[in-house]
Amino acid sequence: MSTDLDTLTRMTTALAACTRGDLSQQEMIRLWRSGAASLPLPEKFGVVLSNLLDRMEASALFSGESCSFSQQGLFDNLQLWSDKARAALPKQQTPQDV
Repeated sequence: MSTDLDTLTRMTTALAACTRGDLSQQEMIRLWRSGAASLPLPEKFGVVLSNLLDRMEASALFSGESCSFSQQGLFDNLQLWSDKARAALPKQQTPQDV
């Protein structure tokens, strides 16, 4: 069974791969939506993430940057969300903690 931190790590790995162009935005978004749904986070995290991912989906309609969407800005905000989610997750024991 994977831990919540493992799920979050898979999400951030997918984000990094998408940023490099090694993973499509659609696949990254799918992974983030499914991963985030399983995380025990306050509701506000879901609202913010949904907004970011919706904007990411809309930005895929444009190539590069547009006046409405900065793809790099969205990637940066997803990383910030991940950092805050990691801090908000309940602490879980790892084998080295036992």
